[in-house]
Amino acid sequence: MKTNSKSNSSTPEEKTKSKGSMKAKSGAATELNDLFEDQLKDIYWAEKALVKALPKMIKNATSQELIDALEDHLAVTEEQVKRVEEVFASIDVKAEAKKCEAMTGLIKEGENIIESTTKGVVRDAGIIAAAQKIEHYEIASYGTLCAFATTLGFNEAAALLEETLNEEKDADAGLTEIAVSSINLEATEPGEAMAS
Repeated sequence: MKTNSKSNSSTPEEKTKSKGSMKAKSGAATELNDLFEDQLKDIYWAEKALVKALPKMIKNATSQELIDALEDHLAVTEEQVKRVEEVFASIDVKAEAKKCEAMTGLIKEGENIIESTTKGVVRDAGIIAAAQKIEHYEIASYGTLCAFATTLGFNEAAALLEETLNEEKDADAGLTEIAVSSINLEATEPGEAMAS
């Protein structure tokens, strides 16, 4: 029986040791810093775009509870834009926005829901769904930015980003409460799809 001389003769311990011995590239901190700044520009654009998109959601909602929640979040989002500018200032970088393709898509999806539904509770349910997708994107973005800021030692930036992260989580929880306590139930009732 012939043995294959090209077979991998490394023991599992040697394989593990070689994987674990990878060293961070020199400049990795610089690359992480660059990624942090890039993602900050992305969320800055996203928040500014959301300030423009929320009024359309408000205009098309019929539930006063939903309208109030969206109006409150619009005011919070306007403050979040300012807070992102504070994050830029805290790391001594000029505030600059870079188009966020994810937010562009999420806003477009929300617009499509509005256009494809009749004004009423079903549309309200769709607006909540679209808004929650946006919130989840923002929660993921701010969570990542918080982690990057902490790793890079940007303590002030991390605290500011965490404040926004908590606001996004609160907004998401509020939308869930509105959906499950009234909107979704009303949307299942015959004749309730259209507002009078």
